Amino acid sequence: MTGKHAQPICTRGPPMRILAFSDLHRDRDAAQAVVDASADADVVVGAGDFATEGSGLTDTFDVLKRISAPIVLVAGNHDSLDDMLRACRDWPAAHILHGDGAVIQGIPFFGLGYEIPAGNAVSWNQRMEESDAAVLLEPCPADAVLVTHSPPYGVADLQRNGIHEGSRTIGEAVERCKPRLHLCGHIHNAWGTWGTIGACPVHNLGPTVNWFNV
Repeated sequence: MTGKHAQPICTRGPPMRILAFSDLHRDRDAAQAVVDASADADVVVGAGDFATEGSGLTDTFDVLKRISAPIVLVAGNHDSLDDMLRACRDWPAAHILHGDGAVIQGIPFFGLGYEIPAGNAVSWNQRMEESDAAVLLEPCPADAVLVTHSPPYGVADLQRNGIHEGSRTIGEAVERCKPRLHLCGHIHNAWGTWGTIGACPVHNLGPTVNWFNV
């Protein structure tokens, strides 16, 4: 099932209000729009690509660090994970997830960054083979909010040429773990598109303010 610009309803008791985005690519105005909206969020999610070709991470992080709500971040293929960790040392609200998780207000979040499957071999491109991603996704708990930079294969991953470029491993993890919500980015042509894997809504976010209740 696929569509565009839909909002999932995932209520299970008192809802958590999540503000989510991806692929800012150094756009300070887009980052400021996220900050301005964040006062109404219980949790903020950033699904990768804060920098561009490995440079300019602080262009967006310096803006985003004004967010006081808990924020879950994964590294995009344009981002250095080490740079993200250094940039967040003085940001107690930040949870950088890469093959691990965090429980926020009683709800589990699990994250995995980078481009999956591995593509362009240029030095700045942070990429991962499907087999390595499978190992890192193994601990993902059931009923989590799953945050990845790459989308799952066949859902919210369509390139302009009509080819699906998502990750089969991520799709298999969604089928196995049955998250309550899966948030991703990476494929620019698929921004704003969504689908489902089983009962799990999957959304490719893009550099805009997106709201979800879980």
